[in-house]
Amino acid sequence: MPEPGADILVVAGSKLVLSAVRVPLEAAGHRVRVAADGAAALTALKRQLPDVVVAEWELPRLDGRGFCQAVRADGELLGTHLIVMTSAGCKQCAADALEAGADDYLATPFERTELLVRVRAGRQTAQLRASEARLQALMANVPGAIYRCAPDRDWTMELISDEIERISGYPPGDFIDNAVRTFASIIHPDDRERVEDAVFEACGANRPFVLEYRIHRADSDERWVLERGQLVHGTNGRTWLDGAIFDISARRQAEEERRKREAEQARVAELRASRTRIIEAADAARRRIERDLHDGAQQRFVAVALQLRLLVSQLEDSAPTLAPLIKETLDELQYAIDELRELARGIHPVLLSERGLVRAVEALLRRMPMAVKLGEAPVERLPKPVEVAFYYLIAESLTNACKHADASAVTVDIGQTEGRAWVAVADDGVGGATANEGSGLSQLADRIEALDGTLTVLSPPGEGTTVRAEVACA
Repeated sequence: MPEPGADILVVAGSKLVLSAVRVPLEAAGHRVRVAADGAAALTALKRQLPDVVVAEWELPRLDGRGFCQAVRADGELLGTHLIVMTSAGCKQCAADALEAGADDYLATPFERTELLVRVRAGRQTAQLRASEARLQALMANVPGAIYRCAPDRDWTMELISDEIERISGYPPGDFIDNAVRTFASIIHPDDRERVEDAVFEACGANRPFVLEYRIHRADSDERWVLERGQLVHGTNGRTWLDGAIFDISARRQAEEERRKREAEQARVAELRASRTRIIEAADAARRRIERDLHDGAQQRFVAVALQLRLLVSQLEDSAPTLAPLIKETLDELQYAIDELRELARGIHPVLLSERGLVRAVEALLRRMPMAVKLGEAPVERLPKPVEVAFYYLIAESLTNACKHADASAVTVDIGQTEGRAWVAVADDGVGGATANEGSGLSQLADRIEALDGTLTVLSPPGEGTTVRAEVACA
């Protein structure tokens, strides 16, 4: 008997037939709706789909044939289970009903038990159709190919969803029972053994498997797929694999691009660190040379100058003709000492290390042969690498303004705000300056970039030059 609670639509123009169907169904606990003809039945079906339809073959307005054909032609009613009641004396009617689209027929008169059995079978068929429809909808909407295959080396497919054509370029029918090709044949040759070993190992351990491997598409393109599956045990010792295959080529490509990007970032970071180490080593060498000049050669020259002054004072009375010559030598020596002092200061000013950027720049500006103004300046000292970079940038910009720009006035500004430090040197010269490779500014740009900073040169012809650098300064 059918389970209680089924929704049954009875289509009958004869009250006698209606009663013969309706009474036993309601007595069995089912809900029965009634339509007097085929047209009314179609309206009722549109309003609410029943579990089973029991309809007379001979109907007014729209007969059984027209009713069955109309139901099968409507995509929304395809899952409806139709039982047609035909006259026992008309054997052709049963064949016509099945041909028109009926699922079953019931010859009248019929026994109550026969009616209930047919309805039960019809309801089960309708439920199976609904389940299959849900499964098909699920398979159609899952972004991967759902499959069932034999656990053999060909992966012989019993079923596989349409999505496999989008992934592989081959229609699903090609793989069913290996009709045209095996699924194993499209797996990349370098991956086949690995896939086979992993699947059989998972099956032996009775656990699911997850694999990523390459396939060759019909258009010879290579794609990456992700497969998830597991071994399923059926009756009579039968086993198969159920799973899904997803195209992950876009993800793999993104991962590869991310790896390349990270490698490039690491390379750039290493280059920047290497450049920083080179600059720091050069600065250390500058300081050592400056210290050696100051403590070595410069002190020796000063000592020689003192000895010559002493000799001049002794010879002024005893050898008046030699004293002027020695005095000239002393003057030349003093010029050499001054030049050496300037050279040492240019290599690495002691004032920069001892008292900081602002004091070193103030001393630098006092030696310039033009009007130079120090505008904005930070009160506290900046990190040593920043001070060194800014000092040489200011020195180079002032040299350019003096030698090449024909400037009459220069303004220097140094600032620090929100974790960044900056310096700007502006002159009123002829403009046209660039930071081309090989120029002093280009070398300073390398130093600024090593501090993760930027250097810009704004120098329109005839409108002066502004050199600005900005670096991170935590």
